[in-house]
Amino acid sequence: MNTKAKTTRYIAEAAIIAALYAALTYFLAPISFGSIQFRVSEALTILPVLTPAAIPGLTIGCLIANFSSPFGMVDVILGTFATLLAAICSRAARNIRFKNLPLLSAFFPLIFNAVIVGLDILIAVPEAQYGFSFADFTFTAYLMNMLTVGFGELVICYILGVPFCKALESTKLYNTNK
Repeated sequence: MNTKAKTTRYIAEAAIIAALYAALTYFLAPISFGSIQFRVSEALTILPVLTPAAIPGLTIGCLIANFSSPFGMVDVILGTFATLLAAICSRAARNIRFKNLPLLSAFFPLIFNAVIVGLDILIAVPEAQYGFSFADFTFTAYLMNMLTVGFGELVICYILGVPFCKALESTKLYNTNK
């Protein structure tokens, strides 16, 4: 495949992933936002295992989706940053497999979202209600947000994302050595 075709494929893959992520998040908004969330679009966060185009695709998709977040610009910035970090790390760990499953790659969205989005929610909710100051911060509230966001990520990434990745790999649609 020539360079122009590779570039075109990369852009097309990134655009499709961004559109899918944003659409799934938007249309499933009632379960996509909150301290307890099951953002089905997060199943796509395993795609960096298959293609580097998933990094900008997921990042742009999350950015677009988070404009509909009830947590406002805090979620747009922090949520998108969490997705970017997770995608980069998932791509870097793509060849580390357990029983031929990319389990470590699925862990990065879980951990980055638990830590960053857990803080994001803690910052954004009080801000929306009465203005936030770090005097309002409690470690217990942060820990609870981390646990609930992390639980949602665990369910989506491992129950939906990992099997989705294996299904795509079995179609030979993607060459995992890209």
